[in-house]
Amino acid sequence: MLKIGLTGGIASGKSVVASRLAGLGAVLVDADALARHVVEPGMPGLARVVEAFGPEMLDAGGRLDRARLGSVVFGNPSQLAVLNGIVHPLVRDAAGGIIATARAGAIVVQDIPLLVETGQGSGFHLVLVVDAPDDVRIGRMIEHRGMTAEDARSRMAAQASREARLAVADVVLHNSGSLADVTAQVDRLWTERLVPFADNIHRGARAARTGTAVLSAPQEDWPAQAARLGSRVTAAAPDNILAVDHIGSTAVPGLAAKDVIDLQVTVPDLNAADRIAPLLAAAGFPAVPGTGFDTPKPAEPEPERWQKRFHANADPGRAVNLHVRAAGSPGWRYALLFRDWLRSDPEAVSLYGDHKRALAELFAGTNGTRAYAEAKEPWFTDEAWPRMAGWAARTGWAPPSYIP
Repeated sequence: MLKIGLTGGIASGKSVVASRLAGLGAVLVDADALARHVVEPGMPGLARVVEAFGPEMLDAGGRLDRARLGSVVFGNPSQLAVLNGIVHPLVRDAAGGIIATARAGAIVVQDIPLLVETGQGSGFHLVLVVDAPDDVRIGRMIEHRGMTAEDARSRMAAQASREARLAVADVVLHNSGSLADVTAQVDRLWTERLVPFADNIHRGARAARTGTAVLSAPQEDWPAQAARLGSRVTAAAPDNILAVDHIGSTAVPGLAAKDVIDLQVTVPDLNAADRIAPLLAAAGFPAVPGTGFDTPKPAEPEPERWQKRFHANADPGRAVNLHVRAAGSPGWRYALLFRDWLRSDPEAVSLYGDHKRALAELFAGTNGTRAYAEAKEPWFTDEAWPRMAGWAARTGWAPPSYIP
């Protein structure tokens, strides 16, 4: 199934988005609703809250007095941590029960107000953030909730900052306009990305890519995207993955590149790579058959030493290549050395950039991607290899020390 994390600050319009997604067919798991349910009379959560905060937290009917409890925990981080320690595990268990009953191929949306604060982003295929400017949110709280501006700002300050939420977002839904505006964004996202993403995961298929070799100007958020993706990959198989590194052209500041995030997944050996293949596929990165070798370089010409496993994105909205390589293998070392050499040498970046642009122009037509990639290989061997090997010798460069 496709697992979506949905979050947004107070008065951002997150509930509107959640309702629309449910109406389109998503299985909605509402963390707020579950948080209320787990402290209803007769539920274990209520007994634990009373044990922690006292019987005065109950009203005359034996139900939780939410206003009284809020006055105790709001603005008191230690008390809030106690409450969260009671409620959050119960909510996660209840959410797990709902998700377990979802059909194969379903799109499951978990509406989690505290997704950022609880660090749950890596557990989802995508994180959607509903965003609105602070002044818009304050105005909504004043108009619709009867709050003062001071109270509204206090509530906002108690949550993750807008910047922190945007930093975890794979998709930002802008909700400073009309209901029709945000609904249209959700509908496009559902049709163009979520439905095909879910279908690709269900079938174990990679997303289709254009066959053209088009270079993008350097994008400042490539490293942040790579970090989010790397966390997701690591979470899929933490016992077998030693590291996930951003490699390739998008890992080099100032270098034009195809808009594809390349990640190197370091494993102890290729047996481990094969073991985690189903886990990576379930996380949205199915294996690509027939791509099990890198091109050998002169220092180690034996082809069998250059084996790897290759996975790609099921998400039609973000092109990703996963190069799963054994720690210490020549392909693993080459990828890290090539990246670090380029990062340290502006002249090398200029040379490689010129070469890439020339080839992109040469193979600009349809189905030019494969030809473009193959045409770069001689440059890696004849031009890059002697330069980067010399740089490594001069600087004492060495790869990371987690070789098993």
